[in-house]
Amino acid sequence: MPELPEVETTRRGIEPLIVGQRLDDFIVHQPRLRWPVCPQMATRIQHQTVHSCLRRGKYLLIEFEAGYQIIHLGMSGSLRHAPADAERLKHDHAEWRLPNARLLLHDPRRFGAILWHDRAAGPILEHPLLHHLGVEPLGTEFTPRTLHQGFKNRRLAIKNALLEGKTVVGVGNIYASEALFKAGIHPETPAGALSLYRLRKLHEAIVDTMQKALDAGGTTLQDYLDATGAPGAYFDLHAQVYGKEGAPCPRCKRPIQRMVQNQRATFYCRRCQRR
Repeated sequence: MPELPEVETTRRGIEPLIVGQRLDDFIVHQPRLRWPVCPQMATRIQHQTVHSCLRRGKYLLIEFEAGYQIIHLGMSGSLRHAPADAERLKHDHAEWRLPNARLLLHDPRRFGAILWHDRAAGPILEHPLLHHLGVEPLGTEFTPRTLHQGFKNRRLAIKNALLEGKTVVGVGNIYASEALFKAGIHPETPAGALSLYRLRKLHEAIVDTMQKALDAGGTTLQDYLDATGAPGAYFDLHAQVYGKEGAPCPRCKRPIQRMVQNQRATFYCRRCQRR
C-alpha cells in the first residue's frame, strides 16, 4: 500500500503542475472504486481553479473554490502526470485535464477512492476520514511525549499501535517494522509498557526512517510509481528487516524472523529487539 512517503512524493510531484491552474475537465472512467465516485463531482469542479494540493496522512487533498477532492491511492494505486496524447492504460480510472497537465489515477485493485468534501460542510480536517488521525511524523508536533501520552496504559502491541494511526499517522507496515528494529523494540511489546527513554529512541527511529524514505522517493510496493511514473527506491535500498526473513540481521547476523500481527507481516530480530 502506498504509505505517507509515497503520498507526499506524489503531492510534491503534482503540486507545481496543478496549483493555480484552471481545471478543463475531470473524467471518471470507472466510478466503482472503494466507494463510488460521486456522479456530480465533475460538474462541481469543472472550470474551477486549484487553490492548493495538501496531504493529511495518506490522503491527498485537492482544494477548489467549492471544496476538496479527497484522494486515497488504495493498495497499489498511483497518480501520475502523462502527456495529453498518451494512451490511457487499462486501470486508469480517472483523469484531471488542466492547461499544463494531465493527471491519471491508476488503480488495478480499485481500493482507492476519490471523495468530495463541500466547503459548506465545514473545515476539511473535520471530515470523518481525517478528524481522528494522529500527528504527522515529520511535523513539529511529533515528539517523544506525543508517543508517551498516546500510548499511556495501552496493552496493544506497539507495532499495532503504530499502524492504527491515532497517535502518529502514516507509519505503515514496512516503516513500523523498520523503525522498531532501529529502536531495538520487540514488535509485541505492549505500547503502554515502554518508558519515555525507549519512546525517545522510537521517536528518533520513526523520524529517521520516514525522512530517508521521503528523500529516496519511497516505496512500499516494488511496482509503486511516483507522480512522474518513476519507481521509488526506498524498499530496495534501505530496508534492513522487512521482507528479509532468514537473512542475517544487519547487527548480530542472526536470522531475521517473521510473524503475523493483526493479519500483517512483521519482520524483526529476536536478539536485537527486546520487550
